Amino acid sequence: MKLWQKDVTSNKKIDQFTVGNDRTYDLVLAPYDCIASKAHAQMLEKIGLLSSNETKGLINELNHIQKEAEEGKFKIENEFEDMHSKIEFLLTKKLGDVGKKIHTARSRNDQVLVAIQLYIKTELGEVKNEVQNLFNLLLKLAEKHKNDLMPGYTHMQIAMPSSFGLWFSAYAESLIDDVSFLNTAQKLADQNPLGSAAGFGSSFPIDRNFTTEKLEFNTLKYNVIASQMGRGKIEKATATSIGMLGYTLSKLAMDICQYMGQDFDFISFPEELTTGSSIMPHKKNPDVFELIRGKCNMLQGLPQQLTLLTSNLPSGYHREMQLAKGPIIEAFQEIKACLELMNFSLAKIKVRQNITDDTKYDYLFSVDTLNEWVNAGIPFREAYQKMSSDITKGKFKPKRDLNHTHIGSIGNLQLEAIREKMKLIQSL
Repeated sequence: MKLWQKDVTSNKKIDQFTVGNDRTYDLVLAPYDCIASKAHAQMLEKIGLLSSNETKGLINELNHIQKEAEEGKFKIENEFEDMHSKIEFLLTKKLGDVGKKIHTARSRNDQVLVAIQLYIKTELGEVKNEVQNLFNLLLKLAEKHKNDLMPGYTHMQIAMPSSFGLWFSAYAESLIDDVSFLNTAQKLADQNPLGSAAGFGSSFPIDRNFTTEKLEFNTLKYNVIASQMGRGKIEKATATSIGMLGYTLSKLAMDICQYMGQDFDFISFPEELTTGSSIMPHKKNPDVFELIRGKCNMLQGLPQQLTLLTSNLPSGYHREMQLAKGPIIEAFQEIKACLELMNFSLAKIKVRQNITDDTKYDYLFSVDTLNEWVNAGIPFREAYQKMSSDITKGKFKPKRDLNHTHIGSIGNLQLEAIREKMKLIQSL
């Protein structure tokens, strides 16, 4: 069954090619199609195109379908093209001609637009909640380990003192930037496209402000062509925000993989979070973090994929837009899984103490001593040359105590400032 089907028998090859994996992805979107359809039915009653009893019957059935979809019991068999045709079939089967009225003043174009935007709004909210959990965990770890020194590296060479407090809180503050991108994508999705129909509006006296309020959109997309033009742009903005978060998680996962290695041995995890080798009994591999790194690297490529899909399309709907649905749904599933596993695993991290006591880290502390000489009145360039000479001649003796070094540390005031910064961004 197709909403657009006429008397001509369809070709099976054409059906398979044009539908693709849409039925699978529509199982995810079906609850949101029901939510939008309920608001649409209430609007049709408001303007006199449905009676009160008709609306009540439609909403009752849509509630039932929505519940089945949320519980994973909703099916889209091969005879149905998509969720829209299956839902309308069920409404018509149960309510007769009343079920056929639900499509009044609506097109499949704005139907899928509003379902996708409701889905994206919800998913972005869930991602932000998981990011907040990770942010809180990172700051908790930063406070716990703010006095635990670790070597800082540039060019993969030993550079200057750092601390686990500084390292953990760096990723916490980086997540704030990612939330800014998530906020932007959420704002773009928070504009009601319902009522744009096929992209040219409707001659029925529809009330778009009513559905905007019912669906809890912040505003509506006033221009109906602009509503359709949002398809692709919203997905790309969403993909960009997921990609930026993926960038942060990938870099964190890379640090973890590196610091777990025996050559670094800065951190460790319980054995149940690592995996073994089929022939090397000693191995404790960071597979979880390697997969997070790989998945998040792939997510960073999604905006480019959507750019290639949507570039140079004129205004109006085009069937290619169907191909943006799957990658976005899969991207949300991947990033949420990566966030969940990062939160779960990072909570069990073990930090090795007194790492910088090793003599190979002696030169980490050279800049601290150099700065002391400058504070005592020696010109910086002279102090620099003297330190270089002392290092070359093996005369440099580092001062390792934490009270001596101010480089690489982070204080409670800075951690609180980072916490307040996140509160501000989350509230926007």
